[in-house]
Amino acid sequence: MKIQETSLLKSYHQQQQVSKSEKRPSTPPATPAPEAPTVVPATRTPSPPPVPVIVTPPPPAINIPRFYFPRGLPVIGTSPNHDATIATIEAAFTEFEDEKADIYEMGKIAKACGCPLYWKAPMFYSAGGERTGFVSVHSFIATWRKLLHSCHDDASRFISLLAKPGCNFLEQEDFIPLLQDIVDTHPGLTFLKDAPEFHSRYITTVIQRIYYIVNRSWTGRITMTELRRSNFLQTLALLEEEDDINQITDYFSYEHFYVIYCKFWELDTDHDLYIDLKDLTRYNDHASSNRIIERLFSGAVTRGNAVQREGRMSYAEFVWFLISEEDKKNPTSIEYWFRCMDVDGDGVLSMFELEYFYEEQCERMERMGIEPLPFQDLLCQMLDLVKPENLGRITLCDLKRCRMAHIFFDTFFNLEKYLDHEQRDPFAVQKDIDSDGPEPSDWDKYASEEYEILVAEETANEQLHDGSFDDDYDSEELQVPGDIGNKMEKLVITDLTA
Repeated sequence: MKIQETSLLKSYHQQQQVSKSEKRPSTPPATPAPEAPTVVPATRTPSPPPVPVIVTPPPPAINIPRFYFPRGLPVIGTSPNHDATIATIEAAFTEFEDEKADIYEMGKIAKACGCPLYWKAPMFYSAGGERTGFVSVHSFIATWRKLLHSCHDDASRFISLLAKPGCNFLEQEDFIPLLQDIVDTHPGLTFLKDAPEFHSRYITTVIQRIYYIVNRSWTGRITMTELRRSNFLQTLALLEEEDDINQITDYFSYEHFYVIYCKFWELDTDHDLYIDLKDLTRYNDHASSNRIIERLFSGAVTRGNAVQREGRMSYAEFVWFLISEEDKKNPTSIEYWFRCMDVDGDGVLSMFELEYFYEEQCERMERMGIEPLPFQDLLCQMLDLVKPENLGRITLCDLKRCRMAHIFFDTFFNLEKYLDHEQRDPFAVQKDIDSDGPEPSDWDKYASEEYEILVAEETANEQLHDGSFDDDYDSEELQVPGDIGNKMEKLVITDLTA
């Protein structure tokens, strides 16, 4: 019995100990650490075999032929036979004493070179003749040989002979030796030998006419390209073929010079070879508006600041004005008047600028008792006339393209011509525009008519002073008003002195 109790007691104590141990607070079991991920080695793809490098040879050089020849296109193929030309020149020099030529003998040398006669002065001065008074055969051949190798056409050779050293363009003073030689030697100008005071004025007129036509860039410098595009060299060559210089109306006509100078003389009351704004306003009986005259003196179409600073226009600038005024179909004239009307200088004529010039025309017509056309109606007419690409603004290209620029300009600042256009048959105007024949320009027509008038007035004036009228005329019927008589006295060329 005792053994059973002892065993039971022992088991009881064991249970008590187990229950006590369960009731004791115990620390929570430690969180098991996460297992590190097993890195599975990636399967390595074998690299492709290297691509062979293909070396492309550079393309063969393309031979682009030279296309720009500022001094003329040289002879392709066989070189020109300069030795034959040089031999001809040497033979020409043998005719002169000591093989030296003065400026008058250089004409034979110019012809030996195959050049026009009146290239002789540029050749003479280019070879150093101005320093010694003559040109030796050696100095000229050295100059001409160098020119033949560097210049390959007439324009480049002419500019190289006449221009200052190192320059490839011509300025106005460069033409003086050439034109002085023409005055001295041309048979159509022999009468000027007794009037040396007119040499410089004739030369000035010719120079301005050259630049008016040739210098299309308005830079005051004639380039080789401009000279090639003009007819100046061809006209210069005609001088040796035509003894009557008035037959050459481009540039050199003495009759044209006479008309221009007489018109200037009438305005230049103090004869100082300058006119002011009031003087120019009197041209053609105040035909041009005051506003356009003011624009002329603003420097819009003149070089330098003398006109704006002193308020005076020189004779040279008057040449440009007169040709532009009497021939508004000329491209230079269109540019001339466009610059004057473009008050703000933005390159277009706005409706405000057109109204600005037309206002004075309306005022003048009202003073004459003529009812002017309202500006809106006139504007519609002008836009129909010009047909500008962009409505509301007129460009220089629009005026050149429409071939009616002369009517457009006269409408806004020349009242007399504007009224003439209004009274003219529109079909006659269109006929003039459509005719493409070689008719004389408006300037040529004007100069011819004015010259006949001036000669008639001068002849009448001389007969009046000499009393050499025919007996068939009654002297009482030939009375000339005093102001016209005074005017004619001024037009006598022998009395024209500065």
